[in-house]
Amino acid sequence: MKALRLNAWKSEPELEEIDQPQPGPGEVVIRVGGAGACHSDIHLMDEFEPGMMPWDPPFTLGHENAGWVHELGEGVRGLEIGQPVAVYGPWGCGTCARCRLGIETYCENLAEAPVPGGGGGLGLDGGMAEYMLIPDSRFLLPLPDGLEPAQAAALTDAGLTPYHAIKRSLHKLTPESYALVIGVGGLGHLGVQILAATSSASIIAVDMRQEALDLATEHGATQVFQPGDGTAEDIRKLTGGRGVDVVLDFVGADPTIALGAAVARQMGDLTIVGIGGGSFEFSFFSIPYEVSTQTTYWGTRPELAEVLALGARGEIATEVTEYALDEALQAYRDLKEGKIRGRAVVVPNRS
Repeated sequence: MKALRLNAWKSEPELEEIDQPQPGPGEVVIRVGGAGACHSDIHLMDEFEPGMMPWDPPFTLGHENAGWVHELGEGVRGLEIGQPVAVYGPWGCGTCARCRLGIETYCENLAEAPVPGGGGGLGLDGGMAEYMLIPDSRFLLPLPDGLEPAQAAALTDAGLTPYHAIKRSLHKLTPESYALVIGVGGLGHLGVQILAATSSASIIAVDMRQEALDLATEHGATQVFQPGDGTAEDIRKLTGGRGVDVVLDFVGADPTIALGAAVARQMGDLTIVGIGGGSFEFSFFSIPYEVSTQTTYWGTRPELAEVLALGARGEIATEVTEYALDEALQAYRDLKEGKIRGRAVVVPNRS
């Protein structure tokens, strides 16, 4: 079968012929119907070096995936051949306290995980291929009616990641509050939709691209800004001088973190979701009193079920640019050049 493989750090992936996987006991093979191209894959290609992760290439890319059950290993129950499913991407040990709650992103027994701190497309073979091996059936969630794999794939990361970040701050997103989305890309455009679907807060969006701001407005943002010297002051004026209750930074670069800190309201949340490598100097007076600053990573398995339900009801929808498997490398090139509206999804198979 064909697969897009990352064979070494700091290299472009290559489309290769490899053996089709066969399931062992407890394992499942899916026929891939959608695999999202993520910015974090570009970090793998361009920035990572040996020793930075507990795993190394070669492996097939693609960590946000959906498709149809193709073959069941011995002992697998609760799934049927041909059933549409989404793949929960973080693969933990399954036995530690957090994994038992479905929080496999923060597995505390990594030595027993299929690949320490990773998953399919992150150390093990992912979904940029015709077929994908899933090491345990608990990583598969049945797709609700009305949701196809090509649409569901990006929700497993680009939808789940902002959903998790937003859900932890929902108690602060009241009708009188403001939420700020910085970066309306693959994750941010879904972040705007999730805010609109799950909260009554007023939504502000910031992005350098007018097309991205138009997309944010389409999906529920009430005010948009392009970043500039006066952006923080403009946002504070909009909020009556109080600042923003919840800042969601989907970029994570120095300027975006600084903007978030400058506009955060006292007792607000500043959540850095993007892995742009930025930082800021923290001190008692560098942010308003009781602003909680945190990073988040992906989301939980129960939260993915909630995201898929929102997608099936049409309350959130990924803006998808589709590519055939033979075009997968071009998808990453377009992503790197900022040409993608929403999310790039590689579709190796149709229903």
